[in-house]
Amino acid sequence: MLHRFSFPTDIRVGPHVSHKLTEALTDLSVENPLVVTDSGFASLEVFGDFLKRLRSDSIKFEVFSGTQGNPCLSHVNAGRDAYRTGKHDSIVAIGGGAALDVGKAIGVAATQTHSLFEYVDEPGARAIEGELPPVVALPTTAGTGSEVGRSSVVSTDDTHEKKIIFSPKMMPRIVLVDPHLTVGLPAAVTAATGFDALTHNLEAYLTPAYNPMCSGIALEGLSMVFNNIATATEKPTDIAARTEMLMASLMGAVAFQKGLGLTHSYAHALSTVKDLHHGLANAIMVDHVMEYYLEACPEKWSTVEARLGLRPPSSAQAERPGTEFLRHLAQLKKRLGIPAGLAHLSLTENEKSSICRYTLLDVCHPSGPRAAEPESVKTLLDKVCQL
Repeated sequence: MLHRFSFPTDIRVGPHVSHKLTEALTDLSVENPLVVTDSGFASLEVFGDFLKRLRSDSIKFEVFSGTQGNPCLSHVNAGRDAYRTGKHDSIVAIGGGAALDVGKAIGVAATQTHSLFEYVDEPGARAIEGELPPVVALPTTAGTGSEVGRSSVVSTDDTHEKKIIFSPKMMPRIVLVDPHLTVGLPAAVTAATGFDALTHNLEAYLTPAYNPMCSGIALEGLSMVFNNIATATEKPTDIAARTEMLMASLMGAVAFQKGLGLTHSYAHALSTVKDLHHGLANAIMVDHVMEYYLEACPEKWSTVEARLGLRPPSSAQAERPGTEFLRHLAQLKKRLGIPAGLAHLSLTENEKSSICRYTLLDVCHPSGPRAAEPESVKTLLDKVCQL
């Protein structure tokens, strides 16, 4: 078989590297960006300071902040209209995964002749034509890694079903990774988005698809999250931990071109049915899905535990590889205030049926190391709903 790998993004990392945005725009030969963010980040002082620096550099720009939570098609279309009306030549996407996804999707919607969802990543979809506006991405959370992604996840406005628009053309041209942009995050957001990065790296490593470059990146990224997420959450001004989490997030998004798994399928379904935060949904589901995966890839579980320095107690030598990792993962969730399960949502039987249906329709679980059958998906969800 032939395989194809790609790692082309220009990534610039360091404290206050966001102050170098004007330099990045100059490198791209653009002069009229649309600054895309979400309504929450737009209200923060750090964003106001960010705009002041742009104005002091005499950069012509406008702000679009018409998105919040899980991004919908209407958010993208409003940004498309702002882009066209302002005759912009580029996009500066700053914020969490939602803002970055919207920024990339605006680039598609503003330059293509058909509706965004006609370019959804599925058989028969239209191909994106021509070049897209250059995007400079500045992540303010360490979670999705959308700043190096080739896709955007956008929901329908009526059913909130998630659609994926994918093309290598969507990848941001320059990424500015500034840990100071994440310092003001609430602890709960730092923890939830951090678990998203953990899940990306872990599922990417476990998938049996062949991509040794991504496997190595995923294993290192998992280690970086495991060693830094508690510090970043509990000591928010620790710049070293914040930097490591941002890099682990970015690495997870690079690695998951190899594939993801059932955790993400559940998370997408939970976001669709209950509008649950994507990172939190992953955090709740990940240890339960990983228990389901234990028997599927014992050699990889042994490698994970060795890489993280986890050794089972002598009395547990006969335990399956991965058991000690799951024990630590459950403890980490408890320490950081992540619910053990879904009992707090009080899901109805109809909601659980919908979650199972969307989970099975999702594109992520077929990449996992163990097949997800309808009965197993239902059984696992019922179990998590009791916790």
